[in-house]
Amino acid sequence: MTDSPVALITGGGSGIGAAVARQLLDLGHRVAVTGRGEERLRAFAAGLGDPKALSTFAGNAADYDSVRSAVDRTLDAYGRLDTVVANAGTATHDSVAEGDPSGWTDMVLTNVLGPALLIRASIDALKETRGRIVLIGSVAGFVPTPGNLYGATKYAVTGLAENTRRQVTEWGVGVTLVAPGRVETPFWDSYGSLPPGHLLTADQIADSVVWAVRKPAGVDVNTVVVRPVGQPN
Repeated sequence: MTDSPVALITGGGSGIGAAVARQLLDLGHRVAVTGRGEERLRAFAAGLGDPKALSTFAGNAADYDSVRSAVDRTLDAYGRLDTVVANAGTATHDSVAEGDPSGWTDMVLTNVLGPALLIRASIDALKETRGRIVLIGSVAGFVPTPGNLYGATKYAVTGLAENTRRQVTEWGVGVTLVAPGRVETPFWDSYGSLPPGHLLTADQIADSVVWAVRKPAGVDVNTVVVRPVGQPN
């Protein structure tokens, strides 16, 4: 148990993050999950039977003290850190020409600053294990959508992944950007309805994350774009 890999996942109480946590736990990893909602985290852990290999920490992915604390608590609990998954994200589902700016600051800080803070807080521990950074981006970070500020934040994540890779690869740390298309998750709750057409499941995206995490030493998978068949953009 003490030698089993350890992962820290932000925004892991539901959706893609929760699916990644479940799959890694099933494979024998130890997992720490963060999120803003303490009740949601408790319910997630309870739904899995409160396994000893799972820790949950309430916190804000866009606050460095909170992120640093999550990394420290993970190391205190498990003694190592092999993988971080920057999954926390939010969307306002509006446009720069017609939207409500009151929600933009939180979206930009969570989606762009959040992954950078997680990298900064975890890199020393990841150097020791020659671990992996996984950033959850989006197809919106490759295909422009009219007026879409959320897409602009994910373009930033796309750039952050490659910029980070170029620095940390010399330390033996891998970087993977997983960019989903349309996925059926709570991401759409504030939108009011699911988008039309076939949607992927959170578990299908988690499959790609876990596939990258479990690559053998010396193999660095950098960009994985996963769309449902039928999504043209």
